[in-house]
Amino acid sequence: MKKILHIITSPRTDASVSRKLGNAVVEKIKEKYTGSSVTVRDLAKNPPPHLNESHINSFFTPAENRTAEQLYDIRYSEDAIQELMNADILVVETPMYNFTITSTLKAYFDHITRAGITFKYTGNGLLPEGLLKGKQGYIVTSSGGVYSEGDLKAYDFTEPYVRSFLSVIGIEVAGVFRAEGQAVIGPEAALEKGVGSIVVGG
Repeated sequence: MKKILHIITSPRTDASVSRKLGNAVVEKIKEKYTGSSVTVRDLAKNPPPHLNESHINSFFTPAENRTAEQLYDIRYSEDAIQELMNADILVVETPMYNFTITSTLKAYFDHITRAGITFKYTGNGLLPEGLLKGKQGYIVTSSGGVYSEGDLKAYDFTEPYVRSFLSVIGIEVAGVFRAEGQAVIGPEAALEKGVGSIVVGG
């Protein structure tokens, strides 16, 4: 039995291919781990606030010194991080928008990237060390073109970014699933191909 955290970002609902592929990935995980629970955080329906000065100040103020306003400002971050810490498996889905992730997913990442909580500085000038170890992540993307190979591969800033981010906070990427080439083969065929590629690791 696993605790699955499903992050949804597409502004589209019923017509969203990334949502459909993400749901298929979650179902495959549930099939493998019978009795698993799923928590859904839909960033399109409940978008995270973009960071402002008050958020930043709250992050760097010791917990015992935070004002009531700072406690309010930090609430989204605290809840999102606790949700992530409770999860065994993270499914992150995002359509490709202008070669990269949705702005809501970037805002979410900004709230869960906290020094001393989800990562720590090593002091050697290299990448920080992730603190969310022992968790698996699955990346789900959708796009009009084919970006996993060929001429457009260099323009894919979606999968590499999400993969790099998850690794920095300590989450192992166990799989990447794409519904790509929708403008070439059509959304239904791209989704079918993406669903067919789903393999859930051990």
